[in-house]
Amino acid sequence: MTISRGFFGHHDPRAVDLPPGQHLTHGFPVLTAGPTQLISTEVWSFTITPESDKPRRWSWNEMMALPSEEINVDIHCVTRWTKLGTHWRGVALDTFFEEIDTDNEYAMVHSYGGYTTNLPLEDLVGGKAWIVYEYEGEPLHAEHGGPARLLVPHLYFWKSAKWVNGITMQRSDEPGFWEGFGYHNYGNPWREERYAGD
Repeated sequence: MTISRGFFGHHDPRAVDLPPGQHLTHGFPVLTAGPTQLISTEVWSFTITPESDKPRRWSWNEMMALPSEEINVDIHCVTRWTKLGTHWRGVALDTFFEEIDTDNEYAMVHSYGGYTTNLPLEDLVGGKAWIVYEYEGEPLHAEHGGPARLLVPHLYFWKSAKWVNGITMQRSDEPGFWEGFGYHNYGNPWREERYAGD
């Protein structure tokens, strides 16, 4: 399955329609809240913890056995750059959540190194988010979040947590790392939701 750019809004590079305040980049800037995490696939795992406190864990090999998708999307960073037509491969979060029983509407995403970011569950399912492990046909480099990162392309890129290792379901919405330092709680680039109060 290929997710085209049109799924999230049509962009023609010859007549670019960028979110407000964004500029086009052809590189891939590296921005990180802390040191780059070097996680081997032998020790990497991903865990979803519902309110029952009965977590479901996937090893790297177990994730790689799940159905994967090719994803072609634009990405938008809160620091004002946009990169068009990026190509990824990964597993839709819908696939992971097929095994999760939850009535909670909010999620806290966790990463190796302690980074967190909060999202409504509805922004993680319905073909909106993936755990990705390839970028432009190559294994995802550590500086870009490899071996695996969250990809939520319809929100600013800080929501696409690098080095992802888990999701905890929550009854209420609580701020993650950057949200606690004044970033917008949701982060819609088309509404320019960069900071609290935007």
